[in-house]
Amino acid sequence: MAGHSHWANIQRTKAKVDAKRGKIFSKWAKLIMTAARTGGSAPDMNLALRYAIERAKADNMPKDSIDRAVKKGAGELDGMAMEEVMYEGYAPGGIAILIETLTDNRNRTAPNLRHILSKRGGSMANSGSVSFMFNRKAVFAIPKEACDEDTLMEVALENGAEDVTTEEPEIYGIEAEPGEFLTLKAAFDEQGWEALEASIRYIPDNTVEVAGDDVDKFQAIIDAIEDDEDVQSVHHNAEFV
Repeated sequence: MAGHSHWANIQRTKAKVDAKRGKIFSKWAKLIMTAARTGGSAPDMNLALRYAIERAKADNMPKDSIDRAVKKGAGELDGMAMEEVMYEGYAPGGIAILIETLTDNRNRTAPNLRHILSKRGGSMANSGSVSFMFNRKAVFAIPKEACDEDTLMEVALENGAEDVTTEEPEIYGIEAEPGEFLTLKAAFDEQGWEALEASIRYIPDNTVEVAGDDVDKFQAIIDAIEDDEDVQSVHHNAEFV
């Protein structure tokens, strides 16, 4: 079935996680707080909270930290009110970027992101001028060593997957509508398959090729954006070649 370049990007960038463990925990805590505040503290009744907790667990966030974030979001502990804001922009070469943030102060977040981009030859964009190029999807990357192709296809398609990619050398790639994330995650867990990636991403309709030294330059921009304390996720249409 059809594939996308983001599978190669996932394999290339996944190794950075451990180096940013503390910041990742902070990002997941804010996401959990926001989900609990808007939908309640019961994961069985709040899909956004269940998703946030699953992401936190996947990155080995301690249970006590998860529980504390849920209680803060539900108002059981003191905690700041966070707002979800999407920012859009361009990197050099016309690469489109979507930046998901959780912030308690837009007047801090927007100027910080504008500075990061402009310092490196990029720019912020008007709302809607970039987002139309992307589709929101549940995305999984399963190591090929974990299972055979036929079994993977059967389990994925029976549990809501729209697309399965088998062309990548080390992983199977699975895409689905965001609402199918938890169903697929449970099905893969039941099989004992540990996903290298399990998230909801913005997938580009078209990509811009980035090669040679430009790969490192672009990755430096993404790293700088991700280092901002308000940034949750960064999505782009760059294809590393």
